[in-house]
Amino acid sequence: MKLNDTTTTNKLLLILIIPLVFYLLKIFGFIFAPLMIAFFITLLFMPLIRWQLRKKIPRVPAITLVMLIVIIGVTALLYLIKLSGKEILEGKDDLYQLLDNKVGILIAPYAQMIGIETDTYPSTIKSILFSKQIGDLIFGHFGETITIIQETGTLLLMTLFFLVLLLAGSLNLETMLGQTLFRNKIHSVRTYMIIERSIARFLKVKFLVSLFTGIGFGLIAWIAGLSFPLFWGLLAFALNFVQMIGSIVSTAMVVVYAFIEINQPQTVLLLAIAFTMVQVIFGSILEPILMGKSFKINIIAILIMLMFWGFMWGIPGLILSIPLTVFIKTLMEQFPVTQNIAKLMS
Repeated sequence: MKLNDTTTTNKLLLILIIPLVFYLLKIFGFIFAPLMIAFFITLLFMPLIRWQLRKKIPRVPAITLVMLIVIIGVTALLYLIKLSGKEILEGKDDLYQLLDNKVGILIAPYAQMIGIETDTYPSTIKSILFSKQIGDLIFGHFGETITIIQETGTLLLMTLFFLVLLLAGSLNLETMLGQTLFRNKIHSVRTYMIIERSIARFLKVKFLVSLFTGIGFGLIAWIAGLSFPLFWGLLAFALNFVQMIGSIVSTAMVVVYAFIEINQPQTVLLLAIAFTMVQVIFGSILEPILMGKSFKINIIAILIMLMFWGFMWGIPGLILSIPLTVFIKTLMEQFPVTQNIAKLMS
């Protein structure tokens, strides 16, 4: 009876602790989100760190090299975003004209109904965007925009801070696993290596698939003469990191723009097929093959995790949702009690 009482008590405590853990993850998301981003980046670069240490290279230069790679990568991405923005700004007048031809006629009556003047500028769309009502709406949410910029800056700085700590070994997941979840050191080390290989492989495959998807989108847009091919490539690359939803959104956006810019329905249809085929080839065929069976996660689990982590941490949560799911699934596979849940996720 005492054993049964103890088991029941432990289950009740677990039921009470789980909501508390989720609450703390939500409240301290500004800490946990950058920590998890840094953790996954660390797993990606740990093989390089170990290789340098085996070559008798001191840890500080080894960490410095990794940080330089990360900084160069971020700088290159920001430069491409800058070029894309410049491309859009240079073609904004043509964009207004295109929107007027396809969309302006439809939305002008509704804009006039709420008191927006549509003839302030030669372009109806420009008149709506630069109207007093839209201006008041934008400035009314100016504080929220500043907050988002501040949060993004904080996220980047804290990610770099945690990345340095993790690469330096100040925060050691292997040690934490051994002291909390596993009593057997061999089991702890083996689990850590499985997690490291799984996450590193996932991130490499996801990056390459997203990169080639972005290149495919950019090339198709450029060959078809669609405006802003660099922007469409970057958009497809970035959104592809958000599992399932990102690929749908990026494809829908570029097809809608093609409909606005191109007056030939058959050409728009061919472009829609081409963009969809890129997503199917890289996302639905090559990605599962490169990932392997160990990354098999069913659609329902993916959707639940997307909603859950998106609710917890916003956009960073959406990006981290699948790596976190792989991490949790790998951990669950190591315990007999939770192996059935891991199988259910597959």
